[in-house]
Amino acid sequence: MDKNILLNEITFKATRSSGPGGQHVNKTSTRVELYWQLEESAALTEVEKERLRAALANQLSKEGQLVLSSGQTRSQLKNKQLVTAKFLHLLDKHIQPPKPRKRTRTPLAAKRKRLKAKKNTADKKALRRKPEL
Repeated sequence: MDKNILLNEITFKATRSSGPGGQHVNKTSTRVELYWQLEESAALTEVEKERLRAALANQLSKEGQLVLSSGQTRSQLKNKQLVTAKFLHLLDKHIQPPKPRKRTRTPLAAKRKRLKAKKNTADKKALRRKPEL
């Protein structure tokens, strides 16, 4: 994954932010939206694209476009930096192959504890029965 190519592929759009801010929020566009086309990316291999398709299935549009936004601060520049960092972190997190699960044995102490609990329950219920004559 080449970050320089990725950063050249994304486009930004500034929109009006919501939330508190008084009159200032109604006239300035501080929220930043990031747009990125997964299928048209030249920075990723086909295997990486497949992993991202699976991991970001709920975040991708029908056209395969990823849209992220940030409106945390009142500064457009800081929001742009935040959304770019969020984008790179998201890709880094989902591109790496999943770690294979190592099978482990159930500890002997856990087996003994389960059998002891079963025995206690059986004894408790046995005491509730009528005695045999």
